[in-house]
Amino acid sequence: MKILDWNRLNLAERRQALERPDQRSNIALQEAVRAIVGRVREGGWDALVAEAIRIDGEPPRLEPVAAAAAEARHKLEPAQVEAIELAARNITLFHERSRPAEQEVETLPGMIVRKVWRPIERVGLYVPGGRTPLFSSLLMLALPAQAAGVEAIVVVTPPRPEGGLDPAVALAAQLCGIEGIWTVGGAQAIAALAFGAGDIPAVHKICGPGNSWVAEAKTYVASLSGGPAIDLPAGPSELLVIADEGSDPAIVASDLLSQAEHDAAAQVLLVTDCEILAAEVAREVLAQAKLLPRAETIKAALMNARIILTTDVDQALEVANAYAPEHLSLALPYADRLVPRIRSAGAVFAGSDAAEAFGDYLAGSSHVLPTDGAARAWSGVSVYTFLKSMSVQTLTREAAGRVAGPAAMLARLEGLEAHARAAEARRERVPA
Repeated sequence: MKILDWNRLNLAERRQALERPDQRSNIALQEAVRAIVGRVREGGWDALVAEAIRIDGEPPRLEPVAAAAAEARHKLEPAQVEAIELAARNITLFHERSRPAEQEVETLPGMIVRKVWRPIERVGLYVPGGRTPLFSSLLMLALPAQAAGVEAIVVVTPPRPEGGLDPAVALAAQLCGIEGIWTVGGAQAIAALAFGAGDIPAVHKICGPGNSWVAEAKTYVASLSGGPAIDLPAGPSELLVIADEGSDPAIVASDLLSQAEHDAAAQVLLVTDCEILAAEVAREVLAQAKLLPRAETIKAALMNARIILTTDVDQALEVANAYAPEHLSLALPYADRLVPRIRSAGAVFAGSDAAEAFGDYLAGSSHVLPTDGAARAWSGVSVYTFLKSMSVQTLTREAAGRVAGPAAMLARLEGLEAHARAAEARRERVPA
């Protein structure tokens, strides 16, 4: 891992130190994604089939989950099934209790303004798959959607290398009340969700993490006329850890590696005021990485890794806020005191006992989080992701009469006479 002294870097070098990997998005990738989306949007089902066969080697299928879920229960150890069920219960509990309450405010006597919430009618969920089917991502998406009351949930996931639906994904789907999943992935799956293809319906919002192709496709379809909304920019994983001389280098290294193993384009950073810890973590990362099955992926991801030396923890917090990480680990015994000073992060793990891996699987909040600095303005997936709010205004006739004059005055200040007359029409209805 490259070690950089923050105080010896100029402004340009500091920006470069916090840059995400180039392979996350580039002109060639953007053009390829747009071509795929264009073909599927224009050609519908036939084009989707052609793209799926070209990229994954098999056409899309709507796979029923019941048989595959039964297979999972047969093949998995009972403790493994119980762990998945525990995660599902925690996620459900957190999001059901996170549903917003309707608000009612009487801004003037007789004038009441309410905020009410409604679920989005139809959403599409993208579940990363292929060599590493992420059944946990399905739980983290579908259960918040259910807590919000979404009626139609359309799920897509890449087929396994040997074809078909992964049994663990099917089991997760069953726990979420989902009966079928489309085995199609990549930009072509995003295009199908965005504009419809055959029996895959167009959805109003697309949610879920993915690789660079998926992230680019989501951003692109959301920019097109008639395209859907998206949850957030959710690309390859990233983690920033803040640690000091009291932190455990082995634990810090294990957290960094837990994200590096996701993807060659993942990025992990350690920010610390302790040079000795920096060296110890670097050694631990190399030692532990050799023992992991995804060593080649980790090796590629570590090319994008950084260790940044700061003067103190205060400066480390400045670096973290500038980077706006998807995951921020405060591997410090006094972490709770620092949380109020964090301005931009997808999720914060306060204290060395709060493993990022717990958040990935079973703490309860969703692990679908903004990447690439989007945490400066975006939030992670939650029950709010699947809701929309409306304001409702109710006035008594007397209240309407009282506010008609001021409303008309404001309208005329903006040169909108019809607005003014519409307001005044209510004043004329009030009995003398």
